[in-house]
Amino acid sequence: MADNRWHRTFDDPIPLPDGGELRTLRDAANYITRLPKHEHDAPQWRAAIEALMLVAEHGGPTMLARIGTSRSTSCGGRRPLRSM
Repeated sequence: MADNRWHRTFDDPIPLPDGGELRTLRDAANYITRLPKHEHDAPQWRAAIEALMLVAEHGGPTMLARIGTSRSTSCGGRRPLRSM
């Protein structure tokens, strides 16, 4: 049953720089795990990973995981996010 939580879909797919898109929590997790280690370990990706895990394992709204993943993909996972 826990694996089904990872198949929850985002309200809107997350567009990727290469033209692809992430539709589920599992898609996002797989995308992140395939990043090079130096990108995967960047603070913005660590935050995205944490949000994905919280949503998948504790049933939170998928929007939280979508925001973290979208912000990371939009900056290419290479720059830290600006604080507000």
